Amino acid sequence: MKNNKNSSYGITTGSAATAAAVAALLTVNGNITPQIDIETPFGILKIDINCSRKISSNSGMACVVKMPYNDPDVTTNLKICADVKITEDSEIKIKGGEGVGKVTKPGLQIPVGEHAINPVPRQMIETNLQKMLPKGKGAEVIIFVPKGEEIAKRTMNSRLGITRGISILGTTGIARPMSSKAYKESLACQIDVAVAEGYEDLIFVPGNIGERLAVKILDAPKDKIVQMSNFVGYMLDKAEEKGISKIMLFGHAGKLIKIAAGIFNTKNSVADGRREIIAAYCGLLGADKKLIEAIFKSKTTEDMITILDKENMTFPIFELIGKSIKEKCQERYNIDFDIIIVTMNGRILNKQ
Repeated sequence: MKNNKNSSYGITTGSAATAAAVAALLTVNGNITPQIDIETPFGILKIDINCSRKISSNSGMACVVKMPYNDPDVTTNLKICADVKITEDSEIKIKGGEGVGKVTKPGLQIPVGEHAINPVPRQMIETNLQKMLPKGKGAEVIIFVPKGEEIAKRTMNSRLGITRGISILGTTGIARPMSSKAYKESLACQIDVAVAEGYEDLIFVPGNIGERLAVKILDAPKDKIVQMSNFVGYMLDKAEEKGISKIMLFGHAGKLIKIAAGIFNTKNSVADGRREIIAAYCGLLGADKKLIEAIFKSKTTEDMITILDKENMTFPIFELIGKSIKEKCQERYNIDFDIIIVTMNGRILNKQ
């Protein structure tokens, strides 16, 4: 597979770093090439080289641009580079430079204090360089990403304790289109970090709004809070796999109420049902047709709450919804759940 913008697949940051390292090593012998082949767990990949040059008689550098494909992410069009120096021992040492994050919290695949270059990319770099190095020689490899620190602000890295840069990632060498696998895996890493920090009961929130309100209302430490995004079921699956026994689901009504209907992927394009859920509970509590029609005409959950407030029905409705969320979760998971549903301004809508 070739790394080009028309491909239905892309390359990982790990493949880009590997290709840059190989191209950098080739420059030592004066070999400046526009494209190289690298060996990956997926197979042989052809990757374009953006630039390369010889630095000295035993060192060189090269860069690869992570080209766009059918599922662009924040690292698309990012330049990933490598400095490679041939050494007299037979060891290949891999470090991070500018724009490659450093691990500051336990619980990840890389030890604290090391640069965030994951095991598979490290192995890919070693495997590809070993085939090319002169017998008995080793190499010092520095992977650097000129705009990595800036781009990292748009990733999960800061939540995972990875500072000042991106991570060099990948398990196969290729990035699959329209797959949320990598993003979901980065979300699940939050659980590992929280456990490594010593927390046994966690707070799961839908996203940034939930986290901000949990910190404010519960005075909760950020390391105890796990963002689920829309992947409620996936994250609870992972929590159970990792032995978490108690979880508080805390978040805005617009997201959490979907769980009351057994919806464990809360993305609107997958399932919505907010009006239907609230209307159903209104009916259970004897609301008249006029109120239920008003709920169905509402465009947002906050609008529905305003309508319920006028009828003094907000707390009874959300108390039932909270109980239903807990029941739905405990039917699926061997975890003790607490549920707190809030408005955008942090007003709690059910018993804690």
